[in-house]
Amino acid sequence: MTQHEAIMDQQTATTAIDAEDRLRADLYDFLAALLARPPAPDLLARTADLRGDDTALGEAVSALARVARVSKASGVEREFNALFIGLGRGELLPYASYYLTGFLNEKPLAGLRRDMAARGMQRGPNVYEPEDNIASVMEMMAGLILGRFGAPASIADQKAFFGKHIGPWAGHFFTDLEAATHSVLYASVGAVGRAFMEIEAQGFRMSGA
Repeated sequence: MTQHEAIMDQQTATTAIDAEDRLRADLYDFLAALLARPPAPDLLARTADLRGDDTALGEAVSALARVARVSKASGVEREFNALFIGLGRGELLPYASYYLTGFLNEKPLAGLRRDMAARGMQRGPNVYEPEDNIASVMEMMAGLILGRFGAPASIADQKAFFGKHIGPWAGHFFTDLEAATHSVLYASVGAVGRAFMEIEAQGFRMSGA
């Protein structure tokens, strides 16, 4: 169980989820898995098998797959550590508080914790990473879509959560990940994330919720 999976301690609701929303949730979960820790060989192999279409997101997925096919898990682990861990800190700080205020553990984290509590989300007992890290909020969004915390969230609730905890900063983070000095595989992860955040933001704007 990953640190982010530990956040989700609820059973997935049985309410029907349409195919498009399942695909959205799958992509949120996929990004969470790649950003939570260095991908194990099986995840790297599954990434290499992905096929995208001719949309901007599909082309980003295809590019990620091509890089994954020539990547080794040991090299990606070194890349991940340089980006997010490093000696003292990595090249990037993937937290909402940092992106929105310039400091860690600030008001964005407190606001997220309040909204987590209101939705039945809870950090696992052995998780020490602040909840406003990018992998956690990606996985939380997937959980809201799929109903891991009770009934699947309405589009209005998804829009509210995205607008407060993801939209204001995740696109900037993914752009930084694309351009980071140590990014190789993760440059393509950044491209996928950036394209997906743009689609999600546009979809919520058009939803009328």
